[in-house]
Amino acid sequence: MSIGKGLFVSFEGGEGAGKSTQIRRLAEALRRHGYDVLVTREPGGSPGAEAVRHVLLSGAAEMFGTRMEAILFAAARSDHVEEVIRPALVRGAVVLCDRFMDSSRVYQGVTGNLEPEFIEALQRVAVNGVVPDCTLILDIPASLGLERARRRGVAVSPTAGPDRFEKERIETHEKRREAYLDIAAADPERCRVIDAQQTEDAIAAEILSIVEQRLPPVTETSSTYPETAQ
Repeated sequence: MSIGKGLFVSFEGGEGAGKSTQIRRLAEALRRHGYDVLVTREPGGSPGAEAVRHVLLSGAAEMFGTRMEAILFAAARSDHVEEVIRPALVRGAVVLCDRFMDSSRVYQGVTGNLEPEFIEALQRVAVNGVVPDCTLILDIPASLGLERARRRGVAVSPTAGPDRFEKERIETHEKRREAYLDIAAADPERCRVIDAQQTEDAIAAEILSIVEQRLPPVTETSSTYPETAQ
């Protein structure tokens, strides 16, 4: 759903699928062509949402149950949408977001066993009409994705352990993979599935080809926003 003159692209997929790498590469390619590009992430992306991100990924909210986690995700998303995403789209930017509403459908809905009606009601309030024009789902077997995530974590911080979601059972991660594929099958106009086992260059080329078909005209302004996706 286009807001203003911009384009909203969300990246989804399991742990270690390579979303942040591909977002960075797409942002670089689009900026070279003169586009105003905003890179952001969820949970987070705005000051208020980043504070909630710490609570969620640290596991501090886990004791309150999945329903409370879903509410916190929705609160963070609402702040992110109104403070960051909507203004960028109105000015004509291309917004690239690492995770968005489909993550809540998968993580809190499908594997969190929350009612679809509850999740969708939260989403309607949180996104307030701001829905991605294109969602790229990077698909990878859970075992491979988790191994990539483990290696990445060790490289970044050798003493840090897995986050709230990386530490869960592999069966849970594989169930999430299937849930993403179900979302793509149900909404083929918005969603495209990318084989994340391809080379990094091949994935980047496929993503650029998909996004190029949806791009708005280049504006005269260029992005001055820092990349925040992790």
